[in-house]
Amino acid sequence: MRIDTHQHFWGFDPQRDAWITDDMSVIQRDFLPEDLQPLLQQQQLDGCIAVQADTSEKETTFLLELADQHDFIKGVVGWVDLCSDTIEARINYFSKYKKLKGLRHIVQAEPDGFMLRKDFQRGISALEKYNLTYDILIFPHQLEDAIKLVEAFPRQKFIVDHGAKPYIKDGKIKTWKSQMETLAGFENVACKVSGLTTEANWKDWDNTTMQPYLDVIFNAFGTKRTLFGSDWPVSLLAGTYAETIALVEDYISKFSETEQQQIMGLNAKTWYHLED
Repeated sequence: MRIDTHQHFWGFDPQRDAWITDDMSVIQRDFLPEDLQPLLQQQQLDGCIAVQADTSEKETTFLLELADQHDFIKGVVGWVDLCSDTIEARINYFSKYKKLKGLRHIVQAEPDGFMLRKDFQRGISALEKYNLTYDILIFPHQLEDAIKLVEAFPRQKFIVDHGAKPYIKDGKIKTWKSQMETLAGFENVACKVSGLTTEANWKDWDNTTMQPYLDVIFNAFGTKRTLFGSDWPVSLLAGTYAETIALVEDYISKFSETEQQQIMGLNAKTWYHLED
């Protein structure tokens, strides 16, 4: 099983999707399953995980309905208000959708300390009962809080999106490296090699630019807790779908066939509880 563990669908809305600025014109349009499926086939991928890009239950329903209509969408990481008093009821409602595999909040847009709030952590505590992962979307300056979060929930599965978005464009690595190694010390945490090219200079990154950051992730999390993801269509800002996949496949070509299979899909099956 070869799985792209991180991609998005949307019907472009200039107001809702204001984060897609004019210098991102290549992604200022609709991106739907019929756009992705040919790319998956070209790259011999069996399916994908659709991840929320908007903080609304409408978004979660949209993705789950797409997943019901398309077999290649193997799972959904949706959004519900984890800080809500009714969190258990909302998760219970969405649990009727068998392809709901996890939840995510766009913590990178929140102030420091958000993940340590009692109401947020109460929401996290509700996930284990439903066998849902939590995707951690943060910037490097929020890694300290992420470490405290995962330490508080040793039985909850966490997956770090985009390697916690290292400052590749600025060439910063030391503090991020140290904190990622600490985070990887918790066995209930995995990491996606996704979205890294858009943290570099979109126009002139190459494999040499990316190698030190990939080294950190793979050395810290190993081949059983690292998952491939593209971050399509956002990744189109920095290259084609094929180029995004080639970056990871070229890097892991030194690993055994079994390890490559783990990174490119089998780990997704384990961490997101995917069915064959």
